[in-house]
Amino acid sequence: MSIEFPEHDGIRWSVLVQDADTGETLLGERQEQVLNTASIGKLFLLHRLLVDVDEGSRRLEDTATRLPHEMIGASGLWSRMQADTFSLYDLGLLIGAVSDNDATNVLGRVVGMERVRQHALDLGFEHTRLNDIVRWPIPPGYPKRLSEGNASELVRLARMIADGDGLSESSRDTLARWLAAGTDHSMVAQPFNFDPLDHDFFDRGVWLWSKTGTLRSVRGDVGIVMTGERRVAYAVLAQWEQGKDPRDAVLATMAEVGELIHRALA
Repeated sequence: MSIEFPEHDGIRWSVLVQDADTGETLLGERQEQVLNTASIGKLFLLHRLLVDVDEGSRRLEDTATRLPHEMIGASGLWSRMQADTFSLYDLGLLIGAVSDNDATNVLGRVVGMERVRQHALDLGFEHTRLNDIVRWPIPPGYPKRLSEGNASELVRLARMIADGDGLSESSRDTLARWLAAGTDHSMVAQPFNFDPLDHDFFDRGVWLWSKTGTLRSVRGDVGIVMTGERRVAYAVLAQWEQGKDPRDAVLATMAEVGELIHRALA
C-alpha cells in the first residue's frame, strides 16, 4: 500500500498506519519525524486524569470552576456557555468531543501540567508530549508548541489507549467514549461518512475514535478504526510553512489514508 505525499509549500509528514493487534505496518512515511501536533497532546492530560481516578486521588464527579485567565476560547464550546463549573467527567468529554481549550486549561490546573509532562515520559514517550496549557498570545519563555510528537509514538499511544494499558477497565471505557464523541471528521475519517454528531457505535460495521489537532499550518489525526475482526491504529501528521495554504492538498491526502484503512478493514 502506498500513497504519494505532497511536499509543496514546505509540507512535512509523519505517518504510520498499523494493525493494532499484530503490529503489521500498512503504511509509513517518516514516522519518526517530530512535528507540531496542535491539540493531540491533550490525550496525555485525559490519560493522567484517569490514572488519578484509578489511584483514588480524585473522582470524575468532582467539579472544577473556570478562572478568568483560563478563558481562551477558539476551539471548543465552553467559551460560549453560561456555566463556569463542570464535573471532571464533563471536562474530559468537552476535550474529547470538541478539543475544548477552556476545559484543557482548567483540567491542566487541576491535574497539574508538570505531572502531565512527566506522565508522558513515564509511559516511555521520548518525543511526544503536551507541553503546556493553551495560551494566546504565547508569552516569552513559554513553549511555542502546545504539543508535539511523531506518528510512531502516537500509534503506540493509540494502541495503548485501545488496550487500556495503565488504566482500569472502567477508565479505559471512559476514555474511549470521550474520544468516540469527537466531532472532527475532516481528516482521516472523511471516507467513512459517519454521522459526525452520533457515531459511538458500529456504523456499516466500522467503529472509530480519534483525536485531531488543527492550526493554520498544522493538521493531525490519531485514532483507532475497528471492525468486529480487526483494529487499525493510525497517526497522520502534516505541518507546512507559515503563510502558505496547502490545506486542500493535505486534507485530500489524509482522506486517501482513510480510504486505505477502509480497504484494509473490508
